[in-house]
Amino acid sequence: MKVCIGLSGGVDSSVAALLLKQQGYDVFAMFMQNWHDTEGTLHGDCEWEEDRFVAEMVARKIGIPFYFIDLSKEYRQRVVDYMFDEYSKGRTPNPDVLCNREIKFAAFLDAARKLGADMVATGHYCRKEEARDAEGNVLVRNGKPVYRILAGADPNKDQSYFLCQLTQEQLSMAMFPIGDICKPEVRRLAKEADLPSAEKKDSQGICFVGKVDLPVFLQQKLKSVEGDVVEVYNAFYEDNAHYRFLRETLSSILADDWKGELSMISDYISDDKAAKSEAGEYEGGCRYESVYDPKRIGALDDDTLMRLSMPVTYETIKFETETYRSGKKHVKKTRYKANPYGAVIGRHEGAQFYTIGQRKGLNIGGHKESLFVISTDIEQNIIYVGEGHHHRGLSRSCLRVAPEEIHWIREDLALGVGESRRCRVRIRYRQPLQDAVLIMRRNGLFILFEEPQRGITPGQFAVWYDRDEMLGSGVI
Repeated sequence: MKVCIGLSGGVDSSVAALLLKQQGYDVFAMFMQNWHDTEGTLHGDCEWEEDRFVAEMVARKIGIPFYFIDLSKEYRQRVVDYMFDEYSKGRTPNPDVLCNREIKFAAFLDAARKLGADMVATGHYCRKEEARDAEGNVLVRNGKPVYRILAGADPNKDQSYFLCQLTQEQLSMAMFPIGDICKPEVRRLAKEADLPSAEKKDSQGICFVGKVDLPVFLQQKLKSVEGDVVEVYNAFYEDNAHYRFLRETLSSILADDWKGELSMISDYISDDKAAKSEAGEYEGGCRYESVYDPKRIGALDDDTLMRLSMPVTYETIKFETETYRSGKKHVKKTRYKANPYGAVIGRHEGAQFYTIGQRKGLNIGGHKESLFVISTDIEQNIIYVGEGHHHRGLSRSCLRVAPEEIHWIREDLALGVGESRRCRVRIRYRQPLQDAVLIMRRNGLFILFEEPQRGITPGQFAVWYDRDEMLGSGVI
């Protein structure tokens, strides 16, 4: 079997290539250049040139043919232009997910097949296997085997999230040679084989672009326009009708035997320091019994679920001005009148440059705890912020995936309209899997979390799992 390994110059793809060669495959390497510009990158130089040099040395060391391909046109059209468009709408895309769907397992795959490849391999930390029924027989759909994507064996490096948009056709051509081993072992294998990439640091930032100053990068196409930064106080939520609706609706569907109190605020844990996503004993691998009553969830109509999935908005917070005299000369000045719901506390350079949950880049002092972005209003060019990790505006319990954005990797396990299922969900790469209920309705797939989630962000991908198997995903 002829296998093309996407060799990036990093240690993961290098060891993947080494293992394929040792396993007897007819392997060749292909390095893809996907980006030329340096504007907005923190290093200033094109890192791809160094990466290509290392990749070529690795291929020579292993003893496999090396090819180069320029996919920068496809990358700009399918990934970067999409990214700019999403940010212009106040949404936060995930370019790495798009890169895998549109480039590595599409444009790159096509190029590899033209060179005779039967399969394409990458250095992702995830596993693939054929799905089987209860009797152990391979499941077949439309005359072809059904494949599963499983979390990587290394809980600290599981990268299945980035493959959440792959299709069965793409999976049928994919190989993940290092999915069953852990990062330290990958490093050890690279050192033993004296690979040039053995000590190379892991890449960071946007896939194939590198680490960027995001506002500077986005300013290539999106204009800077100054606007207000508004801090929202807790008093706003006490008097807000939608927040009361959320609290009352969630309370109404709690299970009778649930002994805890309804929580509207997430117990925040940094994703990078979070506990491992170990599966529990309940449906879908959930760790705890459900806090909700399934019958009460089923009784919610589509409109109620839609409202439940909508975030609190802040356009009702208005500020009036007043004049006053200041200083010894009684100079006439203008200021905002005090408002119990919030205050204008600063200025920003464009609401489209900020994302929900963001802390850095606000440059506003005078607070005991950090400020976080809780909402952006692109039309009015306003950023709303809250103080502290436990600010009410950071937490939500329900999100919606529009019908056209729902993607099932396991189409044979897709929910029908009116069906629901407990599973485990993550809304960003490093987040531990969270207990949740999937609810399929005609107006979309609703994800109801057992505990409030911090920083649910439009444009990101919600990904759902049954224990360690990734079943599907969708754009929030």
